Amino acid sequence: MRADRRRTSVPLAATLTTTLAAGLLLGATAPVTAAASPSPIGIGPAVTEAAQRGSFRVSAWTDAPGTTVTQVSATLRRGDTVIEVPAVPEYTWDKGRFGLSYTPLKLTEDGGTLPSLGRYAIDVTAVDSRGNRHTRADAGVLDFTLRPELAFSLSQPGWDDRTTVPTGTLTGVQPGSGDLVPLPGRTVDIRRTAPVETPAQSPVTSETGEFTGEAYTDVRPGEVFRVSYAENSEEVRGNLSFDRNLYTWRSHAVAVTARADRARVVPGQEAVVTGRMTDPQNNGAPLAGQQVRVGPDWTHVATTAFSKIVTTDADGRFTGKIPALPGQRAGGWSVTPVDPYQRFTTNVVGPLAHPQEAKFLLGSRVLTNEGKVTATGTLRAVYDSQAYFDTQAVYLEVSPDGRTGWRKIATGWASNYYSTTVTATSRGGYYRLRHPQSDFFDGAVSGVFRLARSEARIINADTGPEPVRKGALVTTTGTLQHHVGGAWRTYGNGTVVLQFQAKGSTAWRQVASGRSAANGRISLRAKATVDGSWRLRYYGDATHFHGQTPWADYIDVR
Repeated sequence: MRADRRRTSVPLAATLTTTLAAGLLLGATAPVTAAASPSPIGIGPAVTEAAQRGSFRVSAWTDAPGTTVTQVSATLRRGDTVIEVPAVPEYTWDKGRFGLSYTPLKLTEDGGTLPSLGRYAIDVTAVDSRGNRHTRADAGVLDFTLRPELAFSLSQPGWDDRTTVPTGTLTGVQPGSGDLVPLPGRTVDIRRTAPVETPAQSPVTSETGEFTGEAYTDVRPGEVFRVSYAENSEEVRGNLSFDRNLYTWRSHAVAVTARADRARVVPGQEAVVTGRMTDPQNNGAPLAGQQVRVGPDWTHVATTAFSKIVTTDADGRFTGKIPALPGQRAGGWSVTPVDPYQRFTTNVVGPLAHPQEAKFLLGSRVLTNEGKVTATGTLRAVYDSQAYFDTQAVYLEVSPDGRTGWRKIATGWASNYYSTTVTATSRGGYYRLRHPQSDFFDGAVSGVFRLARSEARIINADTGPEPVRKGALVTTTGTLQHHVGGAWRTYGNGTVVLQFQAKGSTAWRQVASGRSAANGRISLRAKATVDGSWRLRYYGDATHFHGQTPWADYIDVR
């Protein structure tokens, strides 16, 4: 060290004594140096970009009023290496954030400034529009290393060779340039994870970064394999792991023909499906020992829920049984392959109705005095109340005793969730609604209901006098009866009317009304003004039919 720069060693006590004495002699206070004011500029952490390791981003701001950060620069340090980055541009879409996304740093071999891969400390300096300057040392680390990248595939297995070989390539993405650099001599982890996890195998990459694992035998489409790699060195840093499904394979086309022994299966029955499998690539030879799935079909979408797996015999033939499935909305049968390496040359399907158990929800039931019976009801599936169905026939039937001798007297139609109304001419009895068996519903019968009215009639009707003088009164008499207890008996207090039809007219008009006496006798009077016919009518009530009385008496008026 130069003599003029060398400090002289003086005892601390002597120094303090001399200083104090000088102060007392001068009678003055020693000047105090003011602390430097803090910079208004702030700098956040510098973070390496994940996708491009030749770039980092950093936030910078100033608290000085009316000023902005105008320049950001950086210094990268690694050992004796110091690299200056004179300008870190601001992102136009994110004010206050700066980075090298558009101008990443590169290796010197790629025309850049960094001599080697590695991790570099980052010092960041920011300047604002008033000239304030601030440097944050060790603001972050630039992870200028290769980012590992894996390509992984599985060879296609087939019907005659059910093995797959895992292969792939391990490379590193070079920062800055984005070039893919082979990573030789690395161990890659490969394992089968589904349906059952197996021990890992560890192939080593070649000079070109390629690797080949050992073959997996007896594999099935859909199995899952996982490849993994991890490294944390000065050149390569990162870990990755992903799954690859065995989703491509070589299938073998086989021919299958089949038929069902019926088109409709009801509870208690089974449909028998028989068929045969042959190999069109071997002159149609039968395929023995092959499994197929026989089951119900929903618009050619097979389900395994109610299907059975059967095996072909020496002649390639198979037999499967399908039970009735009320409430499952099945619409047919299907045969599908069990072996994923097989495919049928055509869809093997056919119609098979599974009628659902049905019921009737009875509504109103009426028997009118005109002899019209009307019944309403709603047809429903027992197990699937929201089932959609096409129009279904509904019969109105009558029986003399409610047990035997049922006969159809009218037909109505039911659809979906709406009630149906059926009307027929009838004079009373025991009734029910019945749905005949169809492809959608099994036969259904409502509860039996009885509707009854008594028959009524007017006998011994007569009108007089005859002839009659114009403007004089005529009297019509008769007896009202009803059929009860197996015999005709007089009916008292029944409402009856007297009607008149003028000569040459077709219309009847009511001219008088009254009630029958206790003995059923009727006597009604009206004025006669023109020639015409007279008759008595009884229109029934809550318990009686309309009296069918064809009689009429013609009176000549003079």
